[in-house]
Amino acid sequence: MKRYLICALFAVAMLLMSAPAKAQFTIDRVEAKKESINFTTADTLKQTTADMSYFSRARYRAERAAIRKERNTLEITSGLQGTLTSYNDPWVDVSGGDNSIAVVANLYLYHKFTKNLFSVETKFEGKFGYNRMKVEMPMYDTSGEPMVDEAGNAIMDRSGVWFKNQDEFAVQISPSWKMSKNWSYGATFKFRTQIANGYVSRTEQERKDLKSSFMTPGYLDLSVGLKYACPSKKFPIKVDLSPLALSAVYANNSWIRREQHDAEGNRIKKAFNYGIEDPDKSSKYEGGSSIQLDFDRTFGKSGYLRYRTTLFSFWGWITNLGLDNKVKRWDDYHAALKEWDGNIKTKPRLPIHPTVRWENTIDIKATKFLTTSLSFQLYYNRAQNSSIQTKTLLSVGLSYTFKNK
Repeated sequence: MKRYLICALFAVAMLLMSAPAKAQFTIDRVEAKKESINFTTADTLKQTTADMSYFSRARYRAERAAIRKERNTLEITSGLQGTLTSYNDPWVDVSGGDNSIAVVANLYLYHKFTKNLFSVETKFEGKFGYNRMKVEMPMYDTSGEPMVDEAGNAIMDRSGVWFKNQDEFAVQISPSWKMSKNWSYGATFKFRTQIANGYVSRTEQERKDLKSSFMTPGYLDLSVGLKYACPSKKFPIKVDLSPLALSAVYANNSWIRREQHDAEGNRIKKAFNYGIEDPDKSSKYEGGSSIQLDFDRTFGKSGYLRYRTTLFSFWGWITNLGLDNKVKRWDDYHAALKEWDGNIKTKPRLPIHPTVRWENTIDIKATKFLTTSLSFQLYYNRAQNSSIQTKTLLSVGLSYTFKNK
């Protein structure tokens, strides 16, 4: 019986295994299981080297160039003017005339550096010119006697002689610190002298005729005070007011500064001391006040006309206070001078008068490279000459101006 029951259960089990199985599940709600996760972060970052290919040199240079252009204002003007006149002998025999050459070169430089409230201006101006003309000078033999022809007429040398007509260069440096829109305070340094030797005339160019050279004379002006700049572009005037100023004159060449005599005691050259009365001294310093006015304007859209002027005046009132043997009246001075014993320490002296220097330049541009220039200078210094000195120059020639703005 048991055996039949086991066989029946085995048969049912085999039947169930051979039939396909099906099941269905229904999920009504699933709850998320809450779990906590612990993690840590690093306190430091990993260091890596920067590649230089990320730095643009072209951009850096462009930015630096823009900054330099903004802070710096530069102007350079150079010019060369000249004239040539030539005649042949038949023309001279009929109409007369002298062959001549005149050449004048000039250079003007202006630079201004500005950073925040500080600025410094630098000016340089140089002029140098020579002319050559045919002059008649007597010829001498080996013994020093004038040479004559068979008729007894003096034999003349009609060769050309070079003689300078322009020789001056000046430097001015003016640092300043801006206080307001139009006012600032600062200082001014000015130096002026010449380069080549100067002689009495074109026919007298020996050593005994020497009257000027480098640093004979030389001028130095130092001043401290207030500066005013007019904001109007139509009237760009600048005024320097210096309550404290120093003016110096130099004459380093003792041969020029002193009176020269020959072995027999005859005077062969008078003294050119340029206001330095003591022959043992090569410089003179005076203290006082100064004022300077500058005007520089260009007219027209193309800048065909430009006018520049500078008026400078110095008065040595501080030196006047301590001046010995001072005589105020001109007549009293001449009377005291006649009674003077020759000792330089006791020489009567007139009070120091204000010196005045007025420079004007007008440039008219016909083209970019052709310019007509007219310059006029007025100078008064009673210590050197009681009369007013003037100089006028009109020239036409080549000129070129460079500006970075």
